Amino acid sequence: MSKKHNKKKNKQTVSEQLSQEVVDARLTPNPLNHVFMDEETLRLALVTAQYALRATRQESPPSSNQPTGLLVLVNGMEQAGKGSAVKQLRQWVDPRLLKVEATIGYPPLAYQPLWQAHTKAMPRHGDVMVYFGNWYADLLHQVMLMATQYKEASDAQHDTATKRHFQSLPDKGWQDYLSEQLVALKSFEDDLALNQTKLLKCWFHIDAETLKKRLTDKEADPAYLYQIDWSDSEVLEQFNQVAAVLLQQQDDWVVIDGSDKDKATTLFCHEVLEAMQTALIASRPIDDNNQQVKDDTCISSDTTQQTICTPVPFELAKISEQLTDIDDDNIDKAKYRKQLKDKQERLAKLLRARGGRHVVFAFEGMDAAGKGGAIKRLVAPLDPREYQVYNIGAPMLYELQHPYLWRFWTRLPNEQTDRISRIAIFDRTWYGRVLVERVEQFATDRQWQRAYEEINRFEADLMAAGTLVIKYWLVIDDDEQLKRFEAREKTPHKQFKLTDDDWRNREKWSEYLQAAADMLARTDTEVAPWHVIATNHKRVARLQVLDHAIEQLSAYANE
Repeated sequence: MSKKHNKKKNKQTVSEQLSQEVVDARLTPNPLNHVFMDEETLRLALVTAQYALRATRQESPPSSNQPTGLLVLVNGMEQAGKGSAVKQLRQWVDPRLLKVEATIGYPPLAYQPLWQAHTKAMPRHGDVMVYFGNWYADLLHQVMLMATQYKEASDAQHDTATKRHFQSLPDKGWQDYLSEQLVALKSFEDDLALNQTKLLKCWFHIDAETLKKRLTDKEADPAYLYQIDWSDSEVLEQFNQVAAVLLQQQDDWVVIDGSDKDKATTLFCHEVLEAMQTALIASRPIDDNNQQVKDDTCISSDTTQQTICTPVPFELAKISEQLTDIDDDNIDKAKYRKQLKDKQERLAKLLRARGGRHVVFAFEGMDAAGKGGAIKRLVAPLDPREYQVYNIGAPMLYELQHPYLWRFWTRLPNEQTDRISRIAIFDRTWYGRVLVERVEQFATDRQWQRAYEEINRFEADLMAAGTLVIKYWLVIDDDEQLKRFEAREKTPHKQFKLTDDDWRNREKWSEYLQAAADMLARTDTEVAPWHVIATNHKRVARLQVLDHAIEQLSAYANE
């Protein structure tokens, strides 16, 4: 076959790739992935897989696939062929559809999980992204500092800022720290995969002699990945010890021998192809008759290497009295105003004495339960530059093209930004998946049922990093909600708060009450407990919110 005919065929395949017949024919598990394809076959397979993944998020023609992306993490030793491999991949695929990001190792940012600084770089569903460095660069940089801190700290050449950093390193052995962080990162990555961002983790390795030959100078270069001096034999030996622990604890890394850069490049491209194909297959649930099924069923197919698991039957929680026994005690206006002023002053003082710690307030509750009013009183004594309030509604299209929690990850207080605020207040939160999305069937059973543990891990990561998470569930009874709806309807400046959906949701009061009971039963954790405010009186609710916030912050304030 002539080259001209080959080019024509390639072009035709790409232009027709949205055709279901073409996708079915080209994108099935390919045993040739386990041996090296010739260059032309590999290039065609890569481009076809790339476009087929992109097609999972296409709306026209409608795709039956669940939108799915691929995140390729590239790490390993310096001069091991990482750049050459990614450069070749970019030449063999459509470069417009391949996103490449790169970081070098930096110390973890204060009060943030290791992964948080990298969430904005996440690929959209349907895209392929290669990420050099990533959160593992930060982790390895930190571990290398810990492993060599005594040697480095004694070096008179280091400046005062560096010495301060040594003094702030975790007070534990690097092995324990590394192991703890790897467990947390693996859980984070598992949640990414469950939310349609599949991962391929590639570790490039060469021996010491090969590295020595490829280094062009013997001076430490801070631009190197992990910011270590690769020409220092002691540092290299230490790095290999760290890498060995990482690779032994996490068995999902693909180790690529970079001794021969051409072979390493070809192997890397084959691995990316297989990962794209596997991601595409995972986006297409099928049954034994090759028919698509909902993801809350369970089948296993040897021919497709695809398993869709049935969730364990969901056990409803008992609706506790704290959700139904609503307090009707009120407080007179004069006494309320005096207490409100005193508590607001106390809260503002505590927030400013917290030593820079990030604080996340999460407000949930029944419609018209008083979340907005409580938030208004919470922030009243603060400077607007000290906090951000996020009113969470239905997700935008670009947010739906990322993992579910992504739109909350990117709103967290972040040391990377120039914004001075380190307090985030959420009016509606990540709990929408197990509340409104569950009741209104915007999420499948599997999605909302697994969300409890995903949310628990998310909050536990924040708390472990030093962020304080304070959660409120505001409760009123059915009659009080009706009174507030009718009052809003008659008040011009409050009418915007009332929608047709609000009235419709009243018909599902019992369903929302059950969803709330299940949520509290499964996410009231030791590290991030719920505080239930159950009262029909707004003044009492506002004071109780302030009292609880003061109690929580008192333990962290530097008074």
